[in-house]
Amino acid sequence: MDVTSMNATNYKGTDKMIFGIVFGVITFWLFAQAMVNIVPAVQADLGVDLTVLNVAISLTSLFSGMFIVVAGGLADRFGRKLITNIGLILSVAGSLLLVLAQGPLFLIIGRVLQGVSAACIMPATIALMKAYFEGAERQRALSYWSIGSWGGSGVCSFAGGAIATYLGWKWIYIFSIVFALLGMWMIKDVPESKAQTTGKFKFDFGGLAIFIVTMLAINILITQGADFGWTSIRSIALAIVAVVGIIVFVMFERKRENALIDFKLFKNKPYTGATISNFLLNAIAGTLIVANTYVQVGRGFTAFQSGILSIGYLVTVLAMIRVGEKLMQKIGAKKPMVLGTIITIIGVGLMGLTFLPGFAYTVIVFVGFVLFGLGLGMYATPSTDTAVSGAPDDKVGEASGIYKMASSLGNAFGIAISATVYAAVGAFASVHTAATVGILVNVLFGVLSLLSILFLVPKDSME
Repeated sequence: MDVTSMNATNYKGTDKMIFGIVFGVITFWLFAQAMVNIVPAVQADLGVDLTVLNVAISLTSLFSGMFIVVAGGLADRFGRKLITNIGLILSVAGSLLLVLAQGPLFLIIGRVLQGVSAACIMPATIALMKAYFEGAERQRALSYWSIGSWGGSGVCSFAGGAIATYLGWKWIYIFSIVFALLGMWMIKDVPESKAQTTGKFKFDFGGLAIFIVTMLAINILITQGADFGWTSIRSIALAIVAVVGIIVFVMFERKRENALIDFKLFKNKPYTGATISNFLLNAIAGTLIVANTYVQVGRGFTAFQSGILSIGYLVTVLAMIRVGEKLMQKIGAKKPMVLGTIITIIGVGLMGLTFLPGFAYTVIVFVGFVLFGLGLGMYATPSTDTAVSGAPDDKVGEASGIYKMASSLGNAFGIAISATVYAAVGAFASVHTAATVGILVNVLFGVLSLLSILFLVPKDSME
């Protein structure tokens, strides 16, 4: 627990605090992310160009990725509860603009605010969990946090579609406002938590500027590279900016006393192993786009049928998060992380068996999605707890920000790379071969994730 938290109060986290934080987390993972699934309804209602709408959708993840580490560091310095509340206020403001939107202006500003909101809420709430829960109770709290994020992202396509169909798409963001306000009310009695610091605070504006330029280049390359052409001048220029930006950022930050990212965090092997494996397992999200596209194009499924085919993923990822927590408490963090990753790899690999005939392949894909969710659910809490446990108390917000940024970047990289490989192979081979190769890329991500756990996370890290 933080020194300042101990001095200020003997407060111990409650279920009310946990659910307030979960409500805050799902304002992004359930409500903000639902925009991806309601594109036709939004376009028909607002009359905006599809290109503008796609930009608006991507802005939330972009701004979340750019500012999540910054917000995590600010939470450590100025208060985790303060930054959480700022995030919830921004969520209300962003959702309200979407409710009031009549054209592209409020839509774009609202999506930007939702992205900054997520950047504030995610690392600050994880840091609050560490400040006010210990041992098994902290692991339980983080399980519910994971249910809010992993579960929220899984539910959003179903919940968003249902709300948009029966109430209208703007009701998604009315519900988001209600949940954000409930979250603020439920954490109002939680004392402030921040790191003990000395000296005058100097914000790393130079590091932030380099970081934003680098992140912009990476995100534009990921999201637009296929449209530009991966060997085009624009894509090559973006790649050069991204690589040079990373090198300059690391060199610049190492010389800073108040660095935006403290690279000493990565000297902790369990934290590094959890963060790298988290990046790579989130990259396996590329399986979803390849498998869902393939069963529709190659097997004649409707969008609704492909959604039903993957419902096993949603059910098992939610069911297994608490199981992963209980396993960690009995056998340590490493074993469920390893076992969860292996199960995920097997599940993904099954989806690549495109040579199977119709019904057999349908059954195999359903089983693959079940194993996919089972493995990720088992991995989630042990990984998050390993990352949090491995971070020093005065850096837990920043460390959580980096960990969650790895999730966002991994997801974006995985989807972009998988979709590109699927399209590239499909240009000269059958759709069945293209799907197999696209899915094998995700198997490779899983194997690399497994290796990072085996070599970096110690056997007794949680025992």
